[in-house]
Amino acid sequence: MLIFLAGCATPPDAGVGGVVEAPDKTPPPNWGESNVVHKTIVVQTNLPALASAKTKAVPLLHSNPPPVVRATNVFKPEPVATWTSLARWAAEHKIEKPRLVYNSPVSTYALVAGKNLMTLTIGSHEATWNGIEINLGFEPEMIDGEIFLHHLDLQKNLTPLLYEPPLNFSATNRVLVLDPGHGGMNGGTVSVLDKRPEKEFTLDLARRIKSLVETNGWTVFLTRTNDYDVALSNRVNFAEAHHADCFISLHFNSSAPDKKQAGLETYCLTPTGMPSTLTRGFADPWFENLPNNNFDAQNIQFATRLHKAVLNASGEEDRGVRRARFLGVLRGQKRPAILIEGGYLSNPTEAAKIENPAFRQKLAEAIARALAPVQEIRIQKPIAVPPPAQTNAITQ
Repeated sequence: MLIFLAGCATPPDAGVGGVVEAPDKTPPPNWGESNVVHKTIVVQTNLPALASAKTKAVPLLHSNPPPVVRATNVFKPEPVATWTSLARWAAEHKIEKPRLVYNSPVSTYALVAGKNLMTLTIGSHEATWNGIEINLGFEPEMIDGEIFLHHLDLQKNLTPLLYEPPLNFSATNRVLVLDPGHGGMNGGTVSVLDKRPEKEFTLDLARRIKSLVETNGWTVFLTRTNDYDVALSNRVNFAEAHHADCFISLHFNSSAPDKKQAGLETYCLTPTGMPSTLTRGFADPWFENLPNNNFDAQNIQFATRLHKAVLNASGEEDRGVRRARFLGVLRGQKRPAILIEGGYLSNPTEAAKIENPAFRQKLAEAIARALAPVQEIRIQKPIAVPPPAQTNAITQ
């Protein structure tokens, strides 16, 4: 069973009313010294002298639980977090070694595995996979001429996207749960054009997806079929009761009063031990272990697959596949689960598109195509591998 969730600037955990501004680069909240524990992490390499010299203090955020969603289990962190040479990891996985493609203003490397291409930039969380933006948990580092990545990024991002088989579903008996965000008194955000509520557009989009996907071998259920609110916990329980194979929550975004921000965002749960891409003021306990963390690999595969399909069809700006813990409809899921923010109702141009039924139909058709068996997916643009940089730099 598959469930779709759509997101918006109104935090799904926040209950009724209130639009929370979603800036492009949300700074971490000011926890205060009493809430921050500094842990020294030693970088382990095969170079003893380097390993002894390379240390850094990393804040591990421990604070009160989020206002609505509470942690159910917390991992005790390992005393040492390992950083690994990307060239060595690539060799172990029989992947071409990373190639330097840009060195100005910062060094960017390409990693190719079969038909998949990933680019990584030294000192940046932002990366790309097959042309779409993804977010790493930790910034890649350059140590003695080699790229080093945190082991969690290798395990939770690179391995699922570059090395493991893509996510696929059985040909029959597939169950998808679609979650139209908000409803009833909880209208979500509103269009800057005419104040039409987000809840109206998410329900219409879910109905369109349902009619298309049901012709392709899926059984589809909606967490709500009319204009009424459903508690976050009940949306999770609904997916469990219907034995969903996947869960998708559908939302539209807002950055009001800013009218410029626009684009597509797709969310999946942050892996245990990583910081989130976005917190929106909620606590972000890195070592919280949640039921949906058992599906970390499938989540990132599912999120990138749908994000790419919708991005290609909609022509929206790519705001990336992101990680978050505060999304209540994802935390308790026992299946691959994502949340899609299909555009900004606070942007007049994008709001006009979202209000157009033809655009919502285009989004629905893209999602339906992404749910087809892997062999039926068509990549609209060929993957172009950048040529090596013309520099004197040593490529890794």
